[in-house]
Amino acid sequence: MKKYSLAFLPTPLHKLNNLSNQTGYDIYIKRDDQTGLATGGNKTRKLEFLIQEALSNGFDTVITAGAQQSNHCRQTAAAAAQAGLECHLWLNGIEPEVYQGNLLLSHLLGAHLHFSGEKAKGREAALLDLQKELNKSGRKTYMIPVGGSNLTGALGYISAMAELKQQLQELNWQPDYIFFATSSGGTQAGMHIGQVLYQVPGKLMPVLIDKEKDFDQPLEAKILEIVRDYNQQAAQPVKISIEEIEIIKDYNKAEYGELTRNEKTAIEILAKNEGILVDPVYTGRAFYGMWDMLQTGQIPKGSKVLFWHTGGVPALFAYAEGLKNNK
Repeated sequence: MKKYSLAFLPTPLHKLNNLSNQTGYDIYIKRDDQTGLATGGNKTRKLEFLIQEALSNGFDTVITAGAQQSNHCRQTAAAAAQAGLECHLWLNGIEPEVYQGNLLLSHLLGAHLHFSGEKAKGREAALLDLQKELNKSGRKTYMIPVGGSNLTGALGYISAMAELKQQLQELNWQPDYIFFATSSGGTQAGMHIGQVLYQVPGKLMPVLIDKEKDFDQPLEAKILEIVRDYNQQAAQPVKISIEEIEIIKDYNKAEYGELTRNEKTAIEILAKNEGILVDPVYTGRAFYGMWDMLQTGQIPKGSKVLFWHTGGVPALFAYAEGLKNNK
């Protein structure tokens, strides 16, 4: 499928020298925080295919939903601006007096912001209502799912695994484990498919950052659904069973977006040892999960470990007070 070019690719893949020396592990990082679109992030890869699909089918408006600090919403707003599309974002909660972090960037990027307030209606129903309203006003509206997580979006991470395979060959380095944050499932589904297609080494280690109660269906089932959608139209289907879709569920005791000592620890470790910033919601929680598994010996010493940085740095500014407090 064609894509609308938005990302600076390939993103860097490099060693975390200080942390490798300190821990006895060989740790590398894949920098999808450097995709370039409005400060970057993993959603840029998905949006290249989603925006192309919207343009190819004559849509003039895109809509999507998320939390007020949604990285996906911020990058969707930027992608729409580049493509000349109108963008509407349906955001959880009451509109704040002061915009910070991703919310401020979504506003600056020209998105029309719609706040749910205290409404009980779910995001899917609210998005459908918004789509109907916009279409009645003469817009032709393309709905992007939460997180860009459908087959079209997952294509971005299928191709990302081909990119990774090439980089690994150039470095002559092969990971034993690949850690990353998982949430709405599109990134993980694409990585599973791409790993099989391109025979990328390493055990996928997706760290769940949401509560399972917040999902309409088990995340494993959502990922398998995307795999099946892929196989229905693929010239080269992949064999992936639900038993092969493993998810690390030990680090999501706190609510989605809740800043705890764990996330602060991850942010401090990478910032003070490698000069790299991670966000409090996704990469912070995922990196802490990896770090804890290394520190407790759940990963054999000397293993080659890759952390896939999926972005999210603007959200740090919305957590300034909590991050200032080191307790």
